Amino acid sequence: MSTIRLTMAQALVKYLAAQRIEIDGQEVALFEGVFAIFGHGNVAGLGEALYHVQDTLPTFRAHNEQAMAHAAIAFAKANGRKRLMAATSSIGPGATNMVTAAALAHANRLPILLLPGDTFATREPDPVLQQVEHFGDPTISVNDCFRPVSRYFDRISRPEQLLTSLPQAIATLLDPEHCGPATLAMPQDVQTFAYDYPQAFFAPRVHRIRRSPPEAYELRQAIGALQRAKRPLIIAGGGVHYATACDALADFAKARGIPVAETQAGKGALADSHPCAVGAIGVTGSAAANQLAEQADVILAVGTRLQDFTTGSRALFENNHKTLIALNVGRFDSVKHLALPLTCDALAGLEQLDDAFGDGCGSNEWREQTDTLKREWAKTVHQVTADQGAALPTDAQVIGAVNRQAGSDTTVVCAAGGLPGELHKLWQCSGPGSYHVEYGFSCMGYEIAGGMGVKMAKPEREVVVMVGDGSYLMHNSELATSVMLGHKLIVVVLDNRGYGCINRLQHATGGAGFNNLLQDCRTVEAGAPKTDFAAHAKALGCESESVSGIAELEQALVRARSATSTYVIALDTDPLPSTEEGGAWWDVAVPEVSEREQVNTAYQSYREAKQRQHH
Repeated sequence: MSTIRLTMAQALVKYLAAQRIEIDGQEVALFEGVFAIFGHGNVAGLGEALYHVQDTLPTFRAHNEQAMAHAAIAFAKANGRKRLMAATSSIGPGATNMVTAAALAHANRLPILLLPGDTFATREPDPVLQQVEHFGDPTISVNDCFRPVSRYFDRISRPEQLLTSLPQAIATLLDPEHCGPATLAMPQDVQTFAYDYPQAFFAPRVHRIRRSPPEAYELRQAIGALQRAKRPLIIAGGGVHYATACDALADFAKARGIPVAETQAGKGALADSHPCAVGAIGVTGSAAANQLAEQADVILAVGTRLQDFTTGSRALFENNHKTLIALNVGRFDSVKHLALPLTCDALAGLEQLDDAFGDGCGSNEWREQTDTLKREWAKTVHQVTADQGAALPTDAQVIGAVNRQAGSDTTVVCAAGGLPGELHKLWQCSGPGSYHVEYGFSCMGYEIAGGMGVKMAKPEREVVVMVGDGSYLMHNSELATSVMLGHKLIVVVLDNRGYGCINRLQHATGGAGFNNLLQDCRTVEAGAPKTDFAAHAKALGCESESVSGIAELEQALVRARSATSTYVIALDTDPLPSTEEGGAWWDVAVPEVSEREQVNTAYQSYREAKQRQHH
């Protein structure tokens, strides 16, 4: 057997560089590259190895470990989970910074290969710098924090362990059902150990995403339920995008006049102009989609895990008079909510459903009601997003301005806070790829780094990041990275001086304004400083400007589109209003007793709302 002597780190990068994937009949590199912040736990081993493969496996320097992992995750999401990136850090704070990103990827079923450095396997110099010692178990390091937020975890304590662990990690990353983060913790000494690896291990390998067909009995059950339906509804989730099933869904729904509502991850599966597109569903849903969900007798949920924002905390459409069909590639998700499971790939499942019965599905009255509700919601969106000339515009009015300036080549990026809810309700999608919002983990700080990852995946698209002042202040350093790497973003910063979304929730549950808006926080007598976001962005190398009101924002967006580098636009907004139209109840626990009468009143309302909740 022919062998080659390499260090563990050299073998790892050689293997990653050899991985290919077939997409639409074309073979491309599976890994775009590696995001890296080096430290004493990875610079001598993995850093030296990456230096020699820059042409086949590029290394990208970032400014924050969590943010670079977010960028890698966004890259994978924008590529439909078919192309990936890795991220490496030193042991210690660099590694623990990536744990939050791992949790985000796990919650959203998104792939990233995490390569944190680790303490010495030999333990000869212990305790080393940044080592957290566990008094009762010397085998534990901070990298064990990755275990609950990884789909695959291994600590490579000998160089030959790569031979079995690396293929398993790649298989997990590309598995439609078990997709999520894979973590290989790498002791810094083991990275430098040499081993005679088989040459065959590094032969180029072409991966293909498997498509699981539906089981015959489950398919018959689903077909029977749909054929009996008088008021059918489809809920499109992220799995529709990942299975490249958007066109199939659009055709399936149109042929039968079935309304399609979308989750946060599913939004954009249908263009807003599609006759069956009725908008977002759930807590941040449209009035059209939620009214249809309440009245539907059969709901086909495709590629969604049916979390609480989608189901209205199990109060929106779960009752004894409905049939729920869960078409999902994962058995874990397809058996939720007492659903009829249809465990299969979304494209394969839709194609077989399409072949199984004719055009008839639902009543003429149901289709007429869908058309009416769709038109009414379109009027509502136009009204709440129109410029009212206010000095402090609402989030909805800012969204309207950005949406009006967006072309079919635009992708909007957002995460956490009030903006994703308003975007889910109000953003008018041009089709797949136009909407990228991280809401499964609702992670503040994803926005700018995620936008950069989207731009790396789709350089031909105009990427517009919408971010509040709170998230901007948490994670903004990848603005400098986007300028350094030449990945142009348009970033709109909505400054409402605080955490406006949680402030509204605080009031809704009877609480007093406290520790959310800066005016309600403990500060010096002069108050919290007014951050000049445009000046800050300029200091990071961006083009930038501050504007006042919607008219100035629209003019600035034109300038931003013509710019060649990352362009940041900041404006002040009103923290109090949110779109009242649409929406559904959300279960947020309220204290049973309080000295505040407002809390006691809110608790009584909460108890009444809980009666609608399915158990």
